[in-house]
Amino acid sequence: MVDAGEQGGDAGLAAREGEVVACVAYVDGRRVADVPLEDIETHVSDKRGLLWIGLFEPRPELVVDVARRLGATDQAIDELCEGHRRPRLIDFGHELLVVATTVGTIENRFVFGTTLFLIGKGFLLTVRRGPSSPFSGVRRRLEAAPELLSHGSGYVAAELLDLLVDGYFQTANDQEARIENLEQKLFIRGMTDADIRKLYRLRRDLLRFRISISPLADVCRKLSRVDTPEIDPIGRPYFTEVAERVQRVTELVDALREALAFAFEASLMLGQSQQNDVVRRLAAWAAILAVPTAIAGIYGMNFQNMPELSWRYGYPLVMSGMAAVCGALYVGFKRAKWL
Repeated sequence: MVDAGEQGGDAGLAAREGEVVACVAYVDGRRVADVPLEDIETHVSDKRGLLWIGLFEPRPELVVDVARRLGATDQAIDELCEGHRRPRLIDFGHELLVVATTVGTIENRFVFGTTLFLIGKGFLLTVRRGPSSPFSGVRRRLEAAPELLSHGSGYVAAELLDLLVDGYFQTANDQEARIENLEQKLFIRGMTDADIRKLYRLRRDLLRFRISISPLADVCRKLSRVDTPEIDPIGRPYFTEVAERVQRVTELVDALREALAFAFEASLMLGQSQQNDVVRRLAAWAAILAVPTAIAGIYGMNFQNMPELSWRYGYPLVMSGMAAVCGALYVGFKRAKWL
């Protein structure tokens, strides 16, 4: 592994700590040396070898220096330094540039980054920016299987892309757990305004997640079909597997978005149902209270010829009648489940 402290010679290539994660030479799939950046040209020319260089959050001038020593074209160097927002594949004739999006979460919010793969005959340059998983685990696994590493830079790129897809699955599974939690809240205590806003933001973020990763499936399908010396024929089928896995992640994200849509519709239906219950209760009580109101209004008109006003049993009879009618209405509404 090479870091800033191990660089020497050319001051223009001096790397800050952490920028150069690795610069390793392999011959026939076996690790032979950690290579200083100023010696890149020597190892790239080895026809049986592979030079694997990993950069993390590098400065543009470092990317330019490394790419030039690898013999990259000016257009490839410009693309390596440029910011990319979606996966894409660019063929420069002597090398291929694969742009992949990385996705992570910080405090339940999506954070996006990019990983660029410059695939050439005898070398692989990876440039990571933003959240991404380190490639050290894949490096150790491939170094333990030289017959796989000997397939060249194209095969290694397929393995690294597969690692990125693992991160997609992890992010999607984390969001699935969040959605299940929101659904439980919905059916246990109902949705608050804050929950509905959170649900909407999550659905919007999932759409952005899908848009950011779905083009990678087409990129990998093209890599599985492309006839170029940079991609070993044995390694091409692995890009097809990566494309299929990206497609599965996309389908999972679509399912999560549908689940959020159903949850939102269910929250609206529950809200309407609760409003209808309130309206029914109010209507039932209004009907019950209308009876004494109507009777009191009649006797409050103060007509002179109302014999029952002077009747001894008029008051208790009217009160009893009001109570009986109100009681009957209450029982009726109770049976109809309006109260």
